[in-house]
Amino acid sequence: MKGLNDIKQVYFLGIGGIGMSALARWFKHAGFAVSGYDKTETELTKALVSEGIDVHYTDQPELVAGLDKNTCLVVLTPAVPADLEERVYLEKSGFTIRKRSQVLGMICDEGKTLAVAGTHGKTTVSTMTAHILKSSRLDCSAFLGGISKNYATNLLLSAESEWMVAEADEFDRSFLQLHPDYAVVTSMDADHLDIYGDHGAILKSFREFVGQIRSGGAVVAKKGLPISESHNPAIKHYSYSLNEQADFCALNVSLKNEAYHFDLQYPDGLIRDMQLNYPGLLNVENAVAASALALLAGVSEEEVKAAVATYQGVKRRFDIRYRGNEYLLIDDYAHHPEELKATISSVKAMFADRWVTGIFQPHLYSRTKDFAPEFAEQLSQLDELFLLDIYPAREKPIPGVTSGIIFDQVKLDEKHLFTKAEMITNAQYLKPGIILMMGAGDIDLLVEPVARFLKQTENV
Repeated sequence: MKGLNDIKQVYFLGIGGIGMSALARWFKHAGFAVSGYDKTETELTKALVSEGIDVHYTDQPELVAGLDKNTCLVVLTPAVPADLEERVYLEKSGFTIRKRSQVLGMICDEGKTLAVAGTHGKTTVSTMTAHILKSSRLDCSAFLGGISKNYATNLLLSAESEWMVAEADEFDRSFLQLHPDYAVVTSMDADHLDIYGDHGAILKSFREFVGQIRSGGAVVAKKGLPISESHNPAIKHYSYSLNEQADFCALNVSLKNEAYHFDLQYPDGLIRDMQLNYPGLLNVENAVAASALALLAGVSEEEVKAAVATYQGVKRRFDIRYRGNEYLLIDDYAHHPEELKATISSVKAMFADRWVTGIFQPHLYSRTKDFAPEFAEQLSQLDELFLLDIYPAREKPIPGVTSGIIFDQVKLDEKHLFTKAEMITNAQYLKPGIILMMGAGDIDLLVEPVARFLKQTENV
């Protein structure tokens, strides 16, 4: 693989992805000529263009003909199809092409890395961890899987710190390109079965990831996860939990004016009266995991406590987008049954006396097919459901797989099945209470229209 010293140009196929765009920004800041292709213009690609990165949206090999194969690194996301004309041209022309995960691993290997892995929760935990280090004397750079609301970006940079925070993505076994000093594992649920085949293969891959932690380092795993200590005896193994005794755990959790207060117990002591001003009980557990990584890296108790109190969250993660007298609109990335469970239960706990309506867009035909009963079980915890059509992402349709296979199993009297296009016209039927919009597809495009409708309704 080309070393960074041999590269002058970096071209991204799928530059608009959250992970790809962070790498593009890193290379641009480092002085490389950066450009890329994506199939759709988004707010994120517009931001890249405003930062001086050339982005185009038509698949035309002639647009990349000026790249020099001897000095250009092509970065590829797995979401880009094999028959994309630009990809075919670059492959046939002999360009050095590497997956996003390989390039991230190459960059992170240059410093000391804190990595966050898990089938859910990793974006929030990695963003919290980065904020704690950024607020401390240690500082850090960070590649995040979402847009931090504290910093309005998915890339944090430091000219001095050797620490890097990275999200370790299990999709396509990407996290096996990382060799962190310390790592958190939040969850190891069955997911991406189109890639792994079965849950056993997922567990094996996570154990391989833990086996790559550098000697003298440590893993902090959610209590109960089946990670064998004997797999990598050269590292320390810790557990964390929200409500069980563990090496790192929250004690005396209370909710006051939508802020959580708790004591953080850890192997070397107790940090009293931590305060998290970001909603959702699941985020207290995320704060425990992030604090664990920061403490292991050498952040002081006082720095951890102060930083957790100033954490503002991640866009599309339990993101309150409208607050009125009758309605509260929350936007969340939840797209796996366990994520739905955590998000819905957190909302129900915070707003026990209010009507909770969920608007959910399933993500991927394969995931819908694999987990339809589990999706239905969790969505049945709502008071009312507006279920949208499946967002396909990289997949072709699977015969017989529609949102209907979830809808038919939901045990609610108040349930409705709509296409995304129909949702706006049916927003008039939303009852006063909590509106929870969930999904990893393009449901976020509906958030602003729904928010405007709710605001107009309240101002009538």
